[in-house]
Amino acid sequence: MRDIFEDIFAKEPLNPMEAARRSMRSPSRRRFYEKATAESAPEGFAVFLDGKPVRTPMKRALTAPAIELAEALAAEWEAQKDVIHPGLMPLTRLANSIIDGVAQAPLPVADEIAQYLGSDLLFYRAEGPQGLVERQERQWDPIMAWARDVLGARFLLAAGVMFVDQPEEAVSAAKSPIPHDAWRLGAVSSITTLTGSALLALAMLRGRLSVDEAWAAAHVDEDWNMEFWGKDERVLERRAYRFGEMLAASEVLRLAPTA
Repeated sequence: MRDIFEDIFAKEPLNPMEAARRSMRSPSRRRFYEKATAESAPEGFAVFLDGKPVRTPMKRALTAPAIELAEALAAEWEAQKDVIHPGLMPLTRLANSIIDGVAQAPLPVADEIAQYLGSDLLFYRAEGPQGLVERQERQWDPIMAWARDVLGARFLLAAGVMFVDQPEEAVSAAKSPIPHDAWRLGAVSSITTLTGSALLALAMLRGRLSVDEAWAAAHVDEDWNMEFWGKDERVLERRAYRFGEMLAASEVLRLAPTA
């Protein structure tokens, strides 16, 4: 069974876009089990297929720190019909990345999130047209105010794409909420990469934004362009796939216990 898991879920980096590309290339396999369940195990709460533990690509047990999270993982496996489609299992892919990657080396993941705080999406504002400028202000300014008032982080804004150095005090203050436990850290990293904004990810972590609000804020420019130039079905398809990754990360934030 381990070889089957390795074939279905190739070793994935935490970066959700690369994980998505790899999972779509991964070979599908026919469903080989009758029932997927979540049960208590020495490592936490594990996913079992017909009583046999599911393994990650690195041969670690697919376990979660909460029974609700393990049940959500088992539900993905149970939802597979005749064929196992990794592309339809975003929570399992994220769990694999957390167990095989984040838990083994959390500091580089936290550092990567911190790097986004130096060049966050929300810092760089359009110079025009006025409608886009106002939409960015409407979606992004409340999060900048939240970072200032709640996190104590006063960031600078820039017009266009010219890089601006952020105050070290602001970056340091905004780094403080980055979680230390692997599951929530992995979820925040995934959201950061998907949205291009560590501030949006931290706002979700703290309950300031819902997943839909954060997703809308991350796509202000793209939505504006589609309103004027028309919808691109390939872009929308890719976006829907990425939103599945976003929902999986949101579920981890909701269900994983606070360390």
